[in-house]
Amino acid sequence: MNTNTNILVVGGGGREHAIAKALSKNPKTRIFAIMSRLNPGIAELAYKVLIASETDPEKAKRFCLEYQIQYACIGPEAPLETGVVDALTIAGVRCVGPTKLAARIETDKSFCRNLMKKYNIAGLPEYHIFHSGKEAEEFLKSSDKEYAIKPSGLTGGKGVRIMGEHLTREEACRYVHELKGDLVIEERLIGEEFTLQVFTDGNHLIPMPLVQDHKRAYEGDIGPNTGGMGSYTLPEHKLPFVTDEDYKKAFSIMKQTVASLVSEGTPFVGILYGQFMNTANGPMVIEFNARFGDPEAMNVLSLLTSDFTTLVQAITEGTLDKTEVHFAKKASVCKYLVPEGYPDAPISGGKLIIEPDNKALCYYASVVRDGEYLVTQSSRTMAYVGIGDTLDEAERIAEEAASAVVGPVRHRRDIGTRAVLDKRITHMKEIR
Repeated sequence: MNTNTNILVVGGGGREHAIAKALSKNPKTRIFAIMSRLNPGIAELAYKVLIASETDPEKAKRFCLEYQIQYACIGPEAPLETGVVDALTIAGVRCVGPTKLAARIETDKSFCRNLMKKYNIAGLPEYHIFHSGKEAEEFLKSSDKEYAIKPSGLTGGKGVRIMGEHLTREEACRYVHELKGDLVIEERLIGEEFTLQVFTDGNHLIPMPLVQDHKRAYEGDIGPNTGGMGSYTLPEHKLPFVTDEDYKKAFSIMKQTVASLVSEGTPFVGILYGQFMNTANGPMVIEFNARFGDPEAMNVLSLLTSDFTTLVQAITEGTLDKTEVHFAKKASVCKYLVPEGYPDAPISGGKLIIEPDNKALCYYASVVRDGEYLVTQSSRTMAYVGIGDTLDEAERIAEEAASAVVGPVRHRRDIGTRAVLDKRITHMKEIR
C-alpha cells in the first residue's frame, strides 16, 4: 500500500524551490513539479517533473490524475489567474492556492480596491479607477497631488510608477497612455513597507514572521523596481518600525479581507500576502498577493520548523485552527543574485562557478545547469539565505555566499545590514 503523500509544486523559481525544499523534509512526501524550464534545485527534490506551461489547467489536471497527486502548492500568480486551481479541484486535488475568482484580490487591482471599499476594510488609500489613458490624464492634470499609478492586471511587480519617485506629472500623463486595460490611480503613501503573509484555510489565519523586501535594483534603494532583490526577518518575527498596534491592525485587515471573500462566495484558501506601507497613521494596504512572495517565501520557509506537508493538509482541509505552526526564533537574510543588466536589459548565458563551502541556504531561480556550470537566464538567478541568532550573523552568512559566486551576476550587498535597518527606524520616527 502506498503511504506516500503526493504533492504537486507548480512553478520553477526561487519561491518554488523553497516550497519544494520545505516539503522534502517529510520523508513520506513525494514531490511532483510542473515548470516551464527545468529548475535544477527542484529537479533534485522531485519524484517526477513535467516541463510544460505553468498556466495550462488541462495539462496540470492530466498530470495529477496520471500520478494520483492528492495536493498542490501553486507558486506564481499567473497559474492562479488562468484557473489552474479550479481545474485541479474538479480533479479532486486539494490546492494551496485560491480559485480564479478569489485570486482577483491580486490579479485585478480594481476588484481589490472595490472589495475593500464595499466591506469597509481599514487601510484603504484614496483611489480612482480609469478605463482609458485619456480619462486618467485629465484626472492627473486636474490635481496637484502625487499619485501611484498601477495597471489593474498583473505586471510581475514592475508596472507600478510613483510620482515624485519615478516620474514627473508630465511623464505620468504619458505613462497612463502606455498601459493596456483599466488602471488604478492611488494617493502616494509615505512610510516604510513591510510584508505580512498568512496561511489560511478560508476561515482561520496563521501569521508568518514579518518580512521587509527590497524592490529597487541597486544599493541605497535606487534604480528601477524589480521582482525583489532580497529581504530579511528578525529573530522576534516583528520589525522595530512596526509597533504592536500597527501589527494588530495589519493582521485585522488580513482577517477582514479573508472574511469579505467568504461573503462574496469565493473563499480564499492558501497564502494571502499583505504588502503594507506603515504611515504616520498606521498600516495602509499597498496590495495583496494571492501566494507567497518571492523572495519572502525563502525567508519564512527557511525558518519554518513545523512539517509543511501537515500544514498543506490543514490549509486544504479546513483544519488550520487545530494545527500548531512554529518558526525558528532566528533572523534570516535573503540576497538575490541577478544577471548583469537586470532588470532593464538582462544578459543571459553567463556561466557561474559556485563556492560550495558556505553556511547559507541556496535556492535556484532563473538558472539552468550545463555540465559543471550554472548558466544565467533573463530573470533573477539564485538566492542565498543566511540564518543566524542575530541580523548581523544572518547577513554575514548570506553575503559571504553571494560574494563568492564567480560570473556575470551582481547582488545588493546592503540588504539585511544594520545601517539599512537603522535608516528605516529613523525614517519611521521622523514621519511619526
